[in-house]
Formats: sequence, C-alpha cells, structure tokens
Amino acid sequence: MSERKSTAPRRRPRPTGRRRQSLFQRLRVNFFTGLAVVGPTVLTIYLVWAVVNFIDAQVEPLIPARFNPNEVLGIDVPGIGVVIFLVFTAVVGAMTKGIFGRQLVRYGESLVDRTPIVRSIYNAIKQLTETILSQSSTSFQHACLVEYPRRDIWAIGFVSTTAKGEVPGRIERGELMSVFLPTTPNPTSGFLLFVPREDVVLLDMSVEEAAKLVISAGLVVPPTAEERAAGVRPAPAAKNGSRNGKNGRALKKSA
Repeated sequence: MSERKSTAPRRRPRPTGRRRQSLFQRLRVNFFTGLAVVGPTVLTIYLVWAVVNFIDAQVEPLIPARFNPNEVLGIDVPGIGVVIFLVFTAVVGAMTKGIFGRQLVRYGESLVDRTPIVRSIYNAIKQLTETILSQSSTSFQHACLVEYPRRDIWAIGFVSTTAKGEVPGRIERGELMSVFLPTTPNPTSGFLLFVPREDVVLLDMSVEEAAKLVISAGLVVPPTAEERAAGVRPAPAAKNGSRNGKNGRALKKSA
C-alpha cells in the first residue's frame, strides 16, 4: 500500500537575519544622525553671530562718523565693533599695568564700594571674571575619585591644591587635599571637600575630559591610557555598563 502524500502547503522557514528597516525608519535614523552634526554647528554660528551683532550695536553708536569704517566705506561691515572693542580692551589693560593706571582703578573701585547696590553687583562680576580668566593659582591640578556620599560610591572631583591654614590644623588626619566636587550637568556648582590624601584616587584623564564626563552624565567616556596610545577617540558609554563596571572594579582595587 503506497503512502499517502500530504497536500498541506509547507511553511517557509523564517529568515534568521536582521529585519530590514522600513523607509520611514531609515529616514528617521538619518535625520537624527544629521541633526547631531548640523545642530551644534548651526547653534554655534548663530550664537557667535548674535554676540557680534550685539557688540556692534553697542559700540558703533559711540564711534564718531568720520572714524567709523562703515560710514567711510559706505557699507555695513559686520565685526567692526568687535575689533574696536578688542583693541580698546587691550589698550585699557596696557594702561592699568602702570602706576597711574593702577591708582586710577583703585580710585574707581573705592567709589564703587561706597554705592550699596552697585558694589554688590560689581564685586560679584569681578570675582567671577577673575576666576574664569585666572590660569595659574585657581586652576585645577588633577581629576580624581573620592568616595562620596558614602563608602563604595565614587564621585569625580577636581584637586585644586593641598589644604592649608586652619582647616588641616583642626583635623588631625595628616595631609588633606582640597577637592572640588562638581554637580551634573552644571559643573560650575558643587561642593568643596577636604579629603585625606590617601583617600584620593588620581585619574589619568585630564581635567577637561573629566568635565565632559560630568556634563554628559557619564555618556561621554574618555579613553584609557592604553586606548589613547592606540589612537582611540572618546566614545559614548556602553549601554550594558560593562565598560564602566570593569573600570569601577579596577579603580576599587587601586584604591
């Protein structure tokens, strides 16, 4: 007796490869990829152009017509006010280096100190400007790790200097380090910690790379010393956290 053949259609095997994206999905991926490149560029150009126009609008009305290049040439040249502002600022800086200039600045600051509201605004802006422009004594020396807010939880900090004065004398813990602990995503605010030197783990990454790590909330991970020697660029952090986990265990052992 012959076997009876089945008339049911056979099912085709499902493809094991990656599912092909639709046209809309490809367009969406391409759009966000281009936005990551075009967005920062356009925003930077817009901000620079806005600052240039703002300075030109404030400086050009103060220039006499016969000395104004836009009036002499008969065309509107953007950036003339910026150039004049830079030259004027450099001349003022050169004048304040002399004895007469320093005395004049002291006299002007003494007048400002007698004005209640203006005094507070001027001192705050002056302190902020000096902090930003200073490149020697107020600059951070190293990026580091400290255990904060408790043991076995590490936070990135910046070593400013060795603690001096009354603080290390009151705390009998040996040598203390002044560590600035920034907050995310604004690294200009944070906490000042006095940490024993043996509890500070110095990092090989630069202060700029550590600041990028803080600002990005851990998404932009700088390369290690081995990767930097091999020419590897900074890459985003792995989603599964495997890279951070390995670094965390290594740092814990080194601590």
